[in-house]
Amino acid sequence: MPEKKHFHFVGVCGTAMGSVAAAMMRKGFTVTGSDANVYPPMSDFLRDEGVEVVEGYRGSNIPEGADAIVIGNAISRGNDEAEEALDRRLLYVSLPEVMKEYFLRGKRNLVVAGTHGKTTTSSLLAWLLLSAGRDPGWMIGGLPRNLGRGAHFPDSEFNVLEGDEYDTAFFDKRSKFLHYLPEVAVINNIEFDHADIYDNLDQIKLSFERLLRVVPRNGLAVVNGDDPNCLDVAGGAPCPVTKVGFGSNCDVRIESVEYTPGGSAFDLGATRFSVAMPGEFNVRNAAMAATAARHAGLSDEEIREGLASFQGIARRQELRGVAGGVKVIDDFAHHPTAIRQAVEALRQQHPEGRLWVLFEPRSNTTKRKIFQNELAECLAGADVAVIAALPDPEKVPPEDRLDPAAVAANVPGGKGRYIPGVEAIVEAVAAETVAGDVVAVLSNGGFGGIHQLLLEALAD
Repeated sequence: MPEKKHFHFVGVCGTAMGSVAAAMMRKGFTVTGSDANVYPPMSDFLRDEGVEVVEGYRGSNIPEGADAIVIGNAISRGNDEAEEALDRRLLYVSLPEVMKEYFLRGKRNLVVAGTHGKTTTSSLLAWLLLSAGRDPGWMIGGLPRNLGRGAHFPDSEFNVLEGDEYDTAFFDKRSKFLHYLPEVAVINNIEFDHADIYDNLDQIKLSFERLLRVVPRNGLAVVNGDDPNCLDVAGGAPCPVTKVGFGSNCDVRIESVEYTPGGSAFDLGATRFSVAMPGEFNVRNAAMAATAARHAGLSDEEIREGLASFQGIARRQELRGVAGGVKVIDDFAHHPTAIRQAVEALRQQHPEGRLWVLFEPRSNTTKRKIFQNELAECLAGADVAVIAALPDPEKVPPEDRLDPAAVAANVPGGKGRYIPGVEAIVEAVAAETVAGDVVAVLSNGGFGGIHQLLLEALAD
């Protein structure tokens, strides 16, 4: 990319866009931006960083003399500023391109990918490096409690990046992680997801194969050795591969696992590690992070101290409050595998009382009927499973649309209920729960503010 001085970010209030815009300011560039929705905390953050932001998208927002237009992943054709950039033949680039050229080139980049566990594993890995004094940069699609922010770009040898297989921009349909110059690629697992851009599992596997093709010979692919799809993808990789898991085929074996309500402990070789998170999936996440950290040069003692002091991620098994003796827990799970794992972990953490699971089918994949049967089965571990209505159902053709009432009817043991509206769900939960029950809210969105509404109703 030629030398540029002024970058204009279209969609600047996204977490990643805003963080990179601020980091570009700190590098001495002129940065402006626009967004349809400008509100705290990102608006305050950008103002404090000196980034000039305008609300709304208009072609006239692009300053005269802007050298590059950074177009966010959420921007599509028809956006006034994207159309203006095209009409004027301006240089337009994606956010991953900017990251590659100005933050990642020449660095040791550790990219964490996979269908599930990306946010937790990348947060763990960033914290391991930070707690060991390595001062890494990071870009993570969540809010790690230890790190305090989702993105940070110091002048460091290391970067930890949550690597998403979603496409880069409307003009670049490659997966975002292909831009991240990985020295290490961690692949936690591979399943079908993102039904809005992938037609089948083979397309997703091809994207992960391409990721491993750009890992250098002195780098490392850390893959889930118990996942057949990961093994397929890694089979022809031109880089070193380390398989991590429980199976005898794995190079790094997870052994002697112990689960308690307060967390998990396990062995990797001769070293025992513990992490204050429940469930087999978090043991796997921690083992993958530890293996990548070993490659980065951390000692087992540094890794052990970092794992033990990790405080988790917002919206991952997060206790939002207790009212009337009932615990209300927030979790991001929305894919059947993640839902099943979340339910199992909640059972380990809260063995007493009934477990209510309130699920909102909001993601582009779960709004489709692809997982019609699997969603019912993965909720079997709950005592009561409530399925809400689909948000914006008109965005999915009727013949492809999930039937949430049928999901509820097919939950094993007759434990499913279809209750479309948030108010009705809150009313039912408040009327039927008793002290000692646990209510877990599963959604990748806001679910109508149901967490606070539940706490208020339970308190009354």
